Amino acid sequence: MLISAIVFAVVAATFFASHQVADHVFGQSDKQAAHKAAPGWDGWRHLLGHVVAYHLVVAVMLTVVIVALDLPVTVVGVVAGVGFSAVSHAILDRRWPVRWLLMHTGSPEFADRQSPICGMYLADQSLHAACLWVSALLIACL
Repeated sequence: MLISAIVFAVVAATFFASHQVADHVFGQSDKQAAHKAAPGWDGWRHLLGHVVAYHLVVAVMLTVVIVALDLPVTVVGVVAGVGFSAVSHAILDRRWPVRWLLMHTGSPEFADRQSPICGMYLADQSLHAACLWVSALLIACL
């Protein structure tokens, strides 16, 4: 049980760090960020490019920590965790699910707020963090 908890903590920290680097530095161009929620093939093409680049960063960082620390993870757990991350990231980055959630949980003003913070961006990042928590749990438990 303690080993799973340690794996969870290490993987969760790695997912958090890789998310920051992949979402804000290496895993998304300005064009992808601007068009990933667009309707039709154009939006999906930009979203797919971002999700693939993002998860390449995640894969590299996760591989480094697994090898460097000799973490006892399974292929099933890693595939499930990274797969959940990819699917959930793609869904959230279409933007309408985040807006829908805010509109239906009593936060329509927060969804439209741009200053002093962008409500949609903050909600998006919070939901990504929750999904990465699930991904880390899948890797630690499977």
